[in-house]
Amino acid sequence: MARPRIVVVGAGFAGYHAARTLLRRAGDAAEVVVVNPTDYFLYLPLLPEVAGGALDPRDVSVPLQDTLPGVRLVLGQADGIDPHARTIHYTGPEGDGGTLGYHRLILATGSVTKLLPIPGVADHAHGFRGIPEALYLRDHLIRQIELADAAEDQAERRARMTFVVVGAGYTGVEVAAQGQLLTADIAGRHPRLRDTPPCWLLLDTAPQVLPGMDVGMASAAERVLRRRGIEVRLGTSVREATAEGVTLTDGRDVCSRTLVWCVGVRPDPLVEDAGLPTEHGRVCVDAYLRVLGFPDVYACGDGAAVPDLYNPGRYTPTTAQHAVRQGKVVADNIAASYGIGRLRRYRHRDLGFVVDLGGWQAVANPLHIPLSGPIARAVTRGYHLSALPANRLRTAADWLFTAASSRPGIQLGLVPGSAVPLDTGAPELAHHPG
Repeated sequence: MARPRIVVVGAGFAGYHAARTLLRRAGDAAEVVVVNPTDYFLYLPLLPEVAGGALDPRDVSVPLQDTLPGVRLVLGQADGIDPHARTIHYTGPEGDGGTLGYHRLILATGSVTKLLPIPGVADHAHGFRGIPEALYLRDHLIRQIELADAAEDQAERRARMTFVVVGAGYTGVEVAAQGQLLTADIAGRHPRLRDTPPCWLLLDTAPQVLPGMDVGMASAAERVLRRRGIEVRLGTSVREATAEGVTLTDGRDVCSRTLVWCVGVRPDPLVEDAGLPTEHGRVCVDAYLRVLGFPDVYACGDGAAVPDLYNPGRYTPTTAQHAVRQGKVVADNIAASYGIGRLRRYRHRDLGFVVDLGGWQAVANPLHIPLSGPIARAVTRGYHLSALPANRLRTAADWLFTAASSRPGIQLGLVPGSAVPLDTGAPELAHHPG
């Protein structure tokens, strides 16, 4: 008799840990298939360090075949679900399509960059959700410094040395912090730019950086950013973007060639046409992470509206911490549906957050104990090393190398701006016309 097939769509935090737990729980009792556009799991929290030149992109790319032995990997972008026929459709990297049947389905589609109807943003801003965007941003920052050094016009030089990040959440704060360190390092090697240091602006409409996090933690992070010369403008965003700069909502015009969009995420649009129940684009599930009305379909991670049992009437936040634990609970519950173990409702209290600000600075509140400075930095790096499923030695070695030397100051030229459009449902892929 054929083994039942469990298909996992997406290999982000939720999908990766769901597949990993299924392998441990179900063993050879079921065929586990992962459908994902790439052959790796991206450890997204360390991506700002890739853009900042502190880490190699391979450090944050966990190979699926090596770390999920026994899983069948199908390279492709899932683009259709038929829960009645129990099939999914996907498009492969060379444009070929395919259909997979399933006995159980796990939707771990994650999220993509959230767009806002602001003139010019889609044309002139770049997001930060995948390796192609991180590599593009790193090259772009170095290029602007080199072009500024070559410019004779002082206004052009200042514009190229001005960098704007919109969104002061977790990602935006770390991108600004790492980007400032990189540009300060590179600019220091250009004597002609001594009178035009890099200028970073971090914008957010919220009243504090790191909105939704502890006020003390946010204040500590803001102090570090301001000490480094980053201009933090709260209650402010972009009204319009052009190739020459941005107009802020307070009326100020900022000449710049760099606009990084970190305003947040939205659920992957895959489920919108599948006929599944949704809430603001997220798939509605019960406390066991089963999709309402479809008991053989499960959802977890950023794309799932998971009831928060500690806060009735609300859903769990879209964080990696929740995604990891939801993926494990989904796997346990699918194993239970085959008679292995028992069903579990998803319950989880947050264990605190860590925010790496580069250098010797970080803020953290492990188990809600507020920390900052070098101690928080040690806790942050220890947490990331323990959470990384692979590449720990390589990552630690790169950290040591960066601490002992300067950051690489060359462009690789691998990802042009046209390959990382802001409006994309697949930020993990570089998009080349034709």
